Amino acid sequence: MKWAILSVVVVSAVLGDLLQSREMKKAGAGTAIVPGLARVFNLILTRWRLVLSIVCMAVSFFAFLALVRTEPLSFAVPASAASFALETVLAKFVLGERLAARRLAGAILVCGGIVLVAR
Repeated sequence: MKWAILSVVVVSAVLGDLLQSREMKKAGAGTAIVPGLARVFNLILTRWRLVLSIVCMAVSFFAFLALVRTEPLSFAVPASAASFALETVLAKFVLGERLAARRLAGAILVCGGIVLVAR
């Protein structure tokens, strides 16, 4: 059961972050006449992917709470770091971001840490 909950945490966090980054980059590319906080609320109300991102982040948060309730924190926090490694790789392929060797090495080290914690 812990692996299913962990999968929900990781997948929903990754999806939420990717959607948020994509939409905020698109929003930053346009010119905005509405300043500050009003602009943020306008973006939330007019971009469905941004709303979906918020929903995914909420799912990730509540799934993490369920994971912490059933598993030790010393497992839940490091294991949920898999989202960082997955986001790093997907940022290159989905968002077209540049993936430097140091970032790739960091993602690999995170995966190694997850394997150590999982055993």
